[in-house]
Amino acid sequence: MPGPAPMVADLRDESDALDALVADLPATGWQTPTPAPGWTIAHQIAHLWWTDRVSLQTITDEPAFAAVLGEAAGNPHGFVDAAAERLAATPPAELLKGWRTDRAALHAALLEVPDGRKLTWFGPPMSAPSMATARLMETWAHGLDVADALGVRRPPTARLRSVAHIGVRTRDFAFGTHGLTPPTAPFHVKLQGPEGDWWTWGPEDATQTVTGPAEDFCMLVTQRRAPHQLAVVAVGPDAEKWLTIAQAFAGPPGAGRS
Repeated sequence: MPGPAPMVADLRDESDALDALVADLPATGWQTPTPAPGWTIAHQIAHLWWTDRVSLQTITDEPAFAAVLGEAAGNPHGFVDAAAERLAATPPAELLKGWRTDRAALHAALLEVPDGRKLTWFGPPMSAPSMATARLMETWAHGLDVADALGVRRPPTARLRSVAHIGVRTRDFAFGTHGLTPPTAPFHVKLQGPEGDWWTWGPEDATQTVTGPAEDFCMLVTQRRAPHQLAVVAVGPDAEKWLTIAQAFAGPPGAGRS
């Protein structure tokens, strides 16, 4: 597996792109509601600040991260929202500064993780490249919420390939978290990137397929758009079911977006 440097570079670029959306917002702008029920722009950035900070802890301060795991065990369905609610009350300038500081520290720490080290997380332990990819996916998804709140259309980039990869890799997780038996046969997933090239996963002769624009697929697996709003097409009953439950993020089944 390649080292984390390429993924960290993409994560840094994605974070900077979101930063540019909020950097000049007036204080009142941080209270703009986003598509996530009950979450303002401040909540979205607070969530990213918190998750970047605990990601840093799992690299540099494992006892501190163990305490976070203990908190999560005591409130498994609400601890993430509670953290976002708490930090969202931070004055906007301080909130933005905190996110900038901790995400920069995380990016630097990821580059120093030795090959072969697995980082403890809320789910299975992961490598530094996988951690960077997961942070990229979250940053893109929550950045989309912010862009939607501001009425901004963000141009898709090649960074979506990593988001799509997580979406494909979490197929069986999505079935399992809904109490369903994952399909035994692989799917063929074929997505068109923003520059017109095609990204593929799975055998070409698979009987069940998923095709469409990469951006639409990423919106699907992060549950930022409802399936009927997207140009993602499934062939086969299991593939069709997957489009209704796809979930690239950890945790219980998401409610999706109407």
